[in-house]
Amino acid sequence: MTTSKAMVLNLPVSLGNSARMAAFAVLSVSSFVVPFYLGYPQWLVGTLVNAFLFLSVVFLPKNLFFPLIVLPSLGVLARGVIFGSLTPFLIYFLPFIWLGNLILILSFRKMYNFNYIFSLIASATAKFLFLTLIANIYFRFSIVPQMFLQTMGILQFLTALAGGIISLIVFKTWKTQVRK
Repeated sequence: MTTSKAMVLNLPVSLGNSARMAAFAVLSVSSFVVPFYLGYPQWLVGTLVNAFLFLSVVFLPKNLFFPLIVLPSLGVLARGVIFGSLTPFLIYFLPFIWLGNLILILSFRKMYNFNYIFSLIASATAKFLFLTLIANIYFRFSIVPQMFLQTMGILQFLTALAGGIISLIVFKTWKTQVRK
């Protein structure tokens, strides 16, 4: 068995190649388009993006995660709306947002089989703590304004939780439809 095939079989959902590529395309495009076209409010955009991240764990092998990790923040940056005149400060956060998304995905994937809700809360907490730490460091060194403490703090946790709940609903609905 090839490594790629083994990754797919270890996922919670095993999709055929066409379905997997369709899911990849929809999630990747959505992860850029939602922040770019919808733009704000951050709680809505963040919730949807986090739902896409959680769904990528459910439906995709990890070798397809990269675009979903980076495209949302590039959509926000390209749009330049969520932070308005503060958008340039987002550039300082890009690598850390990507790492935060990676932390969310990998921690959820690692714990998924244990319990969906526990994995959701633990991975949302891990992302929140990481981004909060970075925001506090940047703020203490006067690199970013104070508003980033909330934007990269509790709001990250809440949108990750909400996105995870949406992903659970989508996953349960999908499982119900597949059984019919």
